[in-house]
Amino acid sequence: MQAFEFITTKEGLDNFRQINDDIEWMCFDSEFVGEKRFTTRLCLIQVATRHGLFLIDPFPLKNLDPFLEMIENPNIVKVTHAGENDYRLLYASFGTIPKNTFDTQIAAGFLGYRYPLAFKKLVETELKINMNKSFTVADWEARPFNQNQLKYAIQDIEPLYDLWKMQEADLLQKKRLHWAEEEFKVLERESYYAKEPHYEALNSDLMKSLNKRERLFLLRLFEWRRNTAEDKNYSKEMVLPSKFMSQIVRSMRSGRAGLRENRRIPDKFAGDLWPIMNELYSREISEEERMLLLQVPSEEDENANEEILTEFLYLVIRHQCMQNGISHSLALPRNWFKKIKNDPTFAEEVFGQGWRKELFGDTFVRWLSQPDNLSIAIKPDVIELRLSGNEGK
Repeated sequence: MQAFEFITTKEGLDNFRQINDDIEWMCFDSEFVGEKRFTTRLCLIQVATRHGLFLIDPFPLKNLDPFLEMIENPNIVKVTHAGENDYRLLYASFGTIPKNTFDTQIAAGFLGYRYPLAFKKLVETELKINMNKSFTVADWEARPFNQNQLKYAIQDIEPLYDLWKMQEADLLQKKRLHWAEEEFKVLERESYYAKEPHYEALNSDLMKSLNKRERLFLLRLFEWRRNTAEDKNYSKEMVLPSKFMSQIVRSMRSGRAGLRENRRIPDKFAGDLWPIMNELYSREISEEERMLLLQVPSEEDENANEEILTEFLYLVIRHQCMQNGISHSLALPRNWFKKIKNDPTFAEEVFGQGWRKELFGDTFVRWLSQPDNLSIAIKPDVIELRLSGNEGK
């Protein structure tokens, strides 16, 4: 393990910033704890620059401004692996939005690796360095750190510089660096980190199988769980495990007795929490709730033909990605099909420009933006995917 500077004071953090005043790049990672709480806690920051290795303990520091200013500095390249997790935490905790990013996990997706790929796998494959990841779920809140934890923390940033330079050269050689840089820019948008508070409820598989009143109750149940978890800083699963939601929603039509008689529902929902459950179920619908529920598709909106077309199109896209050595999960995340169905303009936004248009071309954009007009024609020697009117064959 290389020597490092361990920073625990304001003076130490100010000195760290001064030492690195002239840097053009920094590799960084963080350790955090999110289990059994609503708000994830930042426990350690690891930084590598041309001036050395640094570990920053945020617990004794009142603010991290010198470090956060570096994250927001557009003149410093920030090199991470799966940096989305670190940036989400920095945004949630401090409102920090990164500028000038390079992410080795995203870059790997453009270089023939599956996405997302674990750091250990990538480093061992590309750099032939064995990594010990046994401290991934260590108690990073405990103090003092032991030497094995610090060694683990350092090994998470030591290989990043070499990996970055290797990937950058490979992307340039394949003429894909501008593709990767376009995808990195997503990490620099505030909208990427802003959470839609009702997203979880509206995208629940349970939601579309319910009647109108049950949907309204489920929407409110998700909101109550989220607000209660935030107020108490508990995880949402500690407040109300997801496995109970279906039972609670379907039992509410029979009132308190329905909750009490269902052996799969904890007693507290028919006991101390009954007044809350009853209020959530009985309250008149608001105009905001009415508009939110309009976004939920019903099971009747789906049909077998549509599912087959979606699967076929997904396989075509996977084949196109495989032929070009790009991860299909990076090019078209599976959950995007639902977004495209609910908002056809979404396909034009993400596939009608930039690297995805270069990769897939105009035909794929037409297919994705007009899913209702697609059909499959099976002939003796060929399978055709057609748009109505023979466009986009």
